[in-house]
Amino acid sequence: MTESLEETGGVHRIVILNPERAGTGVVLAGDVMPSVADRVMELIREWGVTEEDYLLTRQEVIAPAPHGPGRFAAAQEFAWVEVMGEARVHSRPLGRYLALMTVAAVVAALGVIRDNPILIVGAMAVSPDLLPICALCVGIVGRRTQLGRRAAMTLVLGLALVAVIACGLAAALDATAAFDGELHLGSGGLRTLGSVDYSTVLVALAAGVAAMLSFETRAAAAVGVAISVTTIPASTLLGVALGLGDLDLAGGAAVVLAVNIVLLILSGSLTLATQTTLASRRAAARA
Repeated sequence: MTESLEETGGVHRIVILNPERAGTGVVLAGDVMPSVADRVMELIREWGVTEEDYLLTRQEVIAPAPHGPGRFAAAQEFAWVEVMGEARVHSRPLGRYLALMTVAAVVAALGVIRDNPILIVGAMAVSPDLLPICALCVGIVGRRTQLGRRAAMTLVLGLALVAVIACGLAAALDATAAFDGELHLGSGGLRTLGSVDYSTVLVALAAGVAAMLSFETRAAAAVGVAISVTTIPASTLLGVALGLGDLDLAGGAAVVLAVNIVLLILSGSLTLATQTTLASRRAAARA
């Protein structure tokens, strides 16, 4: 086993924690570089080790600084097994996901109704819709049908929840005359979310690339605002427009939302596919 691990070129400091005795097996520990993590997983499966008998974790390197062509320089390299693990976790509609989408819906709905871009940005910061989008991309590239289907359902559920809450809130405020006069959508820039133009396409494509890269580096919280700009405002506008009976605007927002989601998934999947291809080539070059 140790020889096979060493031959990968990326497993270092292998330690035998207990000598093999009477056929009870052996426990190994070692440092695995992300660049060979997928190869190590293949070896583990070849040895017949079950999922209950191994653990692969990531450790952040604080010192020495990972510069130059040293052993630590590859710490941030692409590892498919890590991306797949993140996708499995975030493909399910967990309670925290639904709770955050609910909060985002309320804040965004008030932002649309009051024509307040600050509230819209706040809602985008709260929304975790980046996670199921990236999980869906992983399912597509990895040809994991069940994973992709589960992530797609989680994404649709979250955005539908946003639209429904926004619709109910707008209808309730309109019916109870919470604002002076008749409640109507402002004439500011938020109404432009109801139509598709070249900027819609370019922003969605760029956001898909950023989404996938941030998902891999666990920076989703920091980049979530950039991705949610293509989903939360449109889904909220759809709900608010329905709540106020503006069917034309609601239809336009639905088209914008659909186009954004398709382009997000397209660019995110292409980004991931490109990385897997490059990682395979680097692995082949090292072999």
